[in-house]
Amino acid sequence: MGARCSKFALCWWSSNLKNVPHSSDLENCGESEQVSLPSFREYTLEQLRAATSGFSVENIVSEHGEKAPNVVYRGKLEDDRWIAVKRFNKLAWPDTRQFLDEARSVGQLRSERLANLIGCCCEGDERLLVAEFMPHETLSKHLFHWESQPMKWAIRLRVALYLAQALDYCSSKGRALYHDLNAYRVLFDWDGNPRLSCFGLMKNSRDGKSYSTNLAFTPPEYLRTGRVTLESVVYSFGTLLLDLLSGKHIPPSHALDLIRGKNYLMLMDSCLEGHFSNDDGTELVRLASRCLQYEPRERPNAKSLVTALASLQKETEVPSHVLMGIPHGTASSTQMSVLSPLGEACSRMDLTAIHEILESVGYKDDEGIANELSFQMWTNQIQETLNSKNRGDAAFRAKDFTTAIDSYTQFIDGGTVVSPTVFARRCLCHLMNDMPQEALGDAMQAQVISPEWVTAFYLQAAALFSLGMDNDAQEILKDGASLDAKRKRN
Repeated sequence: MGARCSKFALCWWSSNLKNVPHSSDLENCGESEQVSLPSFREYTLEQLRAATSGFSVENIVSEHGEKAPNVVYRGKLEDDRWIAVKRFNKLAWPDTRQFLDEARSVGQLRSERLANLIGCCCEGDERLLVAEFMPHETLSKHLFHWESQPMKWAIRLRVALYLAQALDYCSSKGRALYHDLNAYRVLFDWDGNPRLSCFGLMKNSRDGKSYSTNLAFTPPEYLRTGRVTLESVVYSFGTLLLDLLSGKHIPPSHALDLIRGKNYLMLMDSCLEGHFSNDDGTELVRLASRCLQYEPRERPNAKSLVTALASLQKETEVPSHVLMGIPHGTASSTQMSVLSPLGEACSRMDLTAIHEILESVGYKDDEGIANELSFQMWTNQIQETLNSKNRGDAAFRAKDFTTAIDSYTQFIDGGTVVSPTVFARRCLCHLMNDMPQEALGDAMQAQVISPEWVTAFYLQAAALFSLGMDNDAQEILKDGASLDAKRKRN
């Protein structure tokens, strides 16, 4: 192959990989990590700047439990520990003492059900929180925007239980109030286990409201009083149960109408048909209904939710990463530190993200091509070749990948103009049409044309993952990461 596809052993981040606890191990939940995680500490701005490569845009984590205006960065400390750094808007937390007190209080929590807060920084106008990094994105991503497979029933039940355990643990430690509990706040760790973002445990500041602006999902008592209560958190937990049941974000009022009419099947995700028992589905619907009661006093508490959900668990011996379909240990520490957004998208086979990136980049990497085209525009053959490319680009933009393949093939077969970007785009089109062998050929041809083009390496990795050649794909990702690092140094 044109790419360096030698076999190699996957790197394991052993210092932070933990055994998946059994769902019945409720009493010890939250205590076992106290040894492996460091104590809460204050970091300097310089330390966090170094960890995030100067708060590089390439280290922004778009989905880590937070949305604008606050930004979360992926980072790596000097001890090789991965972190998520939340950087607040400058107007947030004007009271330095309040920020530090809140951070220290949340930082005392240690649970396998939380993406734990391990530090903070308060220098000048900067307010930053430091938490464990969760590499496998959010519940929102896996539930609403899945690529290869919908979430299985067993992992949905596990998500519900682990979240209830997280809330119960926080309540037992005096941090029962959670702000804006939603599918973006649920993250998946290195083992594929769901965790609750610790950022929602911080009391409200000027960075935003306690709940999102979508009133249809807001606890009714919050609309009346503007205060978050224990019962408000349970209400939000009920909306998450609806998400897990339906695979959609259904307004509670609509869901309750269906429940009152006993139209349970209307609530269920059609992708789950035949994969769960009616009794289990009915019980989860019942729990959601109890959480969504209009009167706060009629809702259950977190401890009773844990008890009810523990009895529903399926496939308890199967690791979460298997149920999630997440390759275990795919992202090595060397790779994760330097991968570009395209590299990350290829590493997790997120074809939609790859398409968005290739579309946004355009043809800027085809150095020298533009001048050649402008010089040869006068020939009819070149004009027709360009028309084929333009038709391919229009189809690629419209996600008509079959037409794009045909048009790009006409451009390539014309043979007059060479474009690595066209090969890259046709590669993705082949992946979209489940043609991984053809995709690999295109990615390799792009590398032949442009030997140190990082995009060609990453797309080869995506094709190799699609072919089931994970070890070879890892090697190509590592090569691409090395090129990325070299490019940044230069």
